[in-house]
Amino acid sequence: MEYEGQICRAPMERASFMLPIMVGCSYNRCKFCNLFRHLKYRELPLTQVEEELARVKRVGGSPKRVFLGDGNAFAQKNERLLQILEMVQQYFPECEEINMDATVTSILRRSDDELHTFSRLGVRHLYLGIESGLDDVLIFMEKDHNQAQAYEAIKRLKKAGMIFDAHIMTGVAGKGRGKENARALAEFLNQTQPAHVVNFSMFLHKEVPLYQNILEGSFIPSSELENLEEERCLLELLDTEILYDGFHDFIRFRVRGKLPKDKEKMLLRLDEAISRTSETEVYSYVQGECPALEKCDGGKVWKCD
Repeated sequence: MEYEGQICRAPMERASFMLPIMVGCSYNRCKFCNLFRHLKYRELPLTQVEEELARVKRVGGSPKRVFLGDGNAFAQKNERLLQILEMVQQYFPECEEINMDATVTSILRRSDDELHTFSRLGVRHLYLGIESGLDDVLIFMEKDHNQAQAYEAIKRLKKAGMIFDAHIMTGVAGKGRGKENARALAEFLNQTQPAHVVNFSMFLHKEVPLYQNILEGSFIPSSELENLEEERCLLELLDTEILYDGFHDFIRFRVRGKLPKDKEKMLLRLDEAISRTSETEVYSYVQGECPALEKCDGGKVWKCD
């Protein structure tokens, strides 16, 4: 299948068969996100989805894991999503799990029976954009949930037999609030116990609504050094079993491991990165749409032509 847009999935899904069932994101209002803003959201015809399943089977494919794309695939209407899950099981009965991105509200609008049905048809991992542990930050960034709703959604999806994986972002609370956000996130993650956490240091895209807030001064970005310090605070406070993967692409730093087993080693790596990152005025500004990012303006900005 010719893929439209840029592929977006958690690193844990890199070996999965990615099956597009839509183009773009049905929500697409997060103030910081540039992944799908240039795409017109639409659902792909079920005939096209089935053709892709048949093609993969024809060439000998036998995936154990399938990831449904694009953004927020779990928000599809019940009948349509059930048809897709049944098609996957029909073509690949050996498939052990079907995973996808979700939002808190896409879980809450389902009944417990509906959630159990999805679990029975193979849905295992739902990736939730938790982003921040602070309600005022979630409101400002136009996320579709608050913390109380997130707790309720995660409780219900776990009860149905599905697994919760969290996407979070250092820097999302802005300058001077990183450790406050880290403490709130640590409390949330310790209580909800996701299987995986993927933490991205926030990109500052010049094509998204947040950039106007930066120009107006209503959002002051944190530097990459602050983001490293925020991440260190978060890891220090996490006390539950989690597979953790943290990215700071602009400064080419990544820390990952299994908590709590690898905590000391991960903290040491962060301490080394913090000591190297003495320049406090380094920010991951990005210009352009494409994923082939190159540094320009003296290495201060990522730009795509």
